[in-house]
Formats: sequence, C-alpha cells, structure tokens
Amino acid sequence: MKAKSAEAFNVFFIGQSGRLAYEAIVLAATFRAANPDFAGKLFMGEPQPGPLWPNDPRVPPPLKRVLESLGVEILPFESRHFGASYPQGNKIEGLAALPDAPFVFFDTDTIFCGPLASVGFDFDRPAASMRREATWPEIELYGPGHAAIWGSLYDKFGLDFAASLDLSQPDEHWERYLYFNAGWFFHRSPKAFGERLRDYALSIRDDRPEALVCQVLDPWLDQVALPLVIHSFGGGRPGPELAGLDGDVSCHYRTLPLLYARESDAAVTALEEAIAPNPLKKHLKEYEPLKRLVYQKKGEKIRAMFDRNALPRREQVIRNTIKRAGLWLR
Repeated sequence: MKAKSAEAFNVFFIGQSGRLAYEAIVLAATFRAANPDFAGKLFMGEPQPGPLWPNDPRVPPPLKRVLESLGVEILPFESRHFGASYPQGNKIEGLAALPDAPFVFFDTDTIFCGPLASVGFDFDRPAASMRREATWPEIELYGPGHAAIWGSLYDKFGLDFAASLDLSQPDEHWERYLYFNAGWFFHRSPKAFGERLRDYALSIRDDRPEALVCQVLDPWLDQVALPLVIHSFGGGRPGPELAGLDGDVSCHYRTLPLLYARESDAAVTALEEAIAPNPLKKHLKEYEPLKRLVYQKKGEKIRAMFDRNALPRREQVIRNTIKRAGLWLR
C-alpha cells in the first residue's frame, strides 16, 4: 500500500450562483482547516455568462470575496457544450481552465476531515469514487443487458471491455462493470483528461450506440463517460491507498440532511467547527439549510432519528423519514 502521495497537486471544484456558492465556502473552509500545510492550490471553476446560461451563473461578489479569503483561486471558463441544460457538464468543461499539473476534482458538496496529503494518489493510474448505487443503466425487460450496453460503449471507443470487468461479481450484476460516482476523480493532466472526457461525453450524447437507445443519459452522462475515460488512461477501481476518500479524509455528503443522518461524527464536527467563525457565519446563514440545520442546530434532530450502525439500506427511506419531520432542506 502506498502511504501517501509524493507529488504536489492541485484541488479543483465548481462554484456558481445559488446553492453551489454556499457549498463552495463550506468545502473551502473545511479544506483549509484539515489541510493547513497543503502544498498545491485550491481552484474553483466558475462558468461565465453566455448563450447556454439564461441567467448569470457567476458567484455573487460578496461570496466570491469570502472564497478568496480562504485562499481559493477562481478560474472562469466558457460553457461551449453543456451549460444550464446539463450543469454536471461544468466539471467536464471546467478542467480546461486548470494549469496542466496533477489534479484531484471534488464535487462541491464535499467536506474534509483529514489531510489530503495522507492519500496515496498515483496520478498515472486515475480512479474515481466507488460510493455509488446501481443508477445506470436501467435494464428493460426485453432490452439489452449490462454487458451489451457497456460493451457497446467500450467498442465505440476502441477499449478493452474484458479488462474492465470485476470477475468476482456474477455476469449481469451491475458491480461487475466499471461504474463510478463522479464525486471525485484525479489524473496527471487536466488538459488531456478533460479533453477526452468532453469528447467521450459528447459522442455518447450525440451519437449513442444502438444498445443505449432506451437509456436515459440525464443526469448520468458524466458517470457513463467517466469509467471509459479512466480505463482509457490505464486506471480503474481505487485501491486501499485511496480509502481516505469517502472515508476519514473527505466526505461527499450530497445534501446537509443526509450528512446529519448518516455521516460520521468526525464529518459533522469538521463542518460545524470550520464554519463557526462570524466572518463565514454572516454569509452562510443566508442559505436556509445551513441556517436551520447547522446554526439553529436542527441537524441534531435529524441525527437522533438514525442509528449510523444500522441505517436503512435504501436512501429513499432516509429521505422520507427526514421529510416527514419537516427537515428536508436543500
């Protein structure tokens, strides 16, 4: 097992107006608290106004100043292919704005509990988050199965489908096939990785194989293209050296109610302590979920509803329980 990454690298996330602006401050505050000696740079990609955005997607100036006070360098980028119709495309197009050095991307709804330098990144073997469910493809009764669907995509891009399979899983079980959550991923070159991710995503969207005719690609397009790109660069499923991601280093919480329901005590503490200072609080309390769940401590009520050692197997059960209590805020 690789103890830690020996290379300097940058961290990248996306910020824009609305919810993501507040999540960006939370990410940056927890990152700085957990990584006081970080050797790289913390970058936020920011989509710019243009024909693919009906409204201005930029972070409001007061919140941008908060991010800059946390050492975030803001990288503007143009939306040429996705924009408001597929905002998940920001993580694809934003990579082009990064300096061409090793990078780790994180979704904006991420908090940090420990030093990222303790994670054993091998930037020549990219990987991504395995904290995912069987969200894609959705198999039709008389339609093609997982092997036919995924196999058609590997064939489309000239990739070795057989080499991507987890043979410990049975045929047609979804975990046999390479599939990630796009909540984090990394590589040596954001330029090379971003260009290939863009090209694969656009090719799948605009010229899908016949086996995908009945498949829904929104919002899954990025997660359909991602394993193909990672495999094409010689990467694959993360090993134990990356266990701190989605573990004791980073937490992809997705929504604040879910964070309080199911994440670790360390994650909750990291959140609450990092955003307690008044210069952050006066801005973050403008966002209703943070105001009520963190600053008014309603998150403690959610936490008391669940046993973290015996959570419901289905996330929808957790969501419904929180909704019945009137605390599903996003």
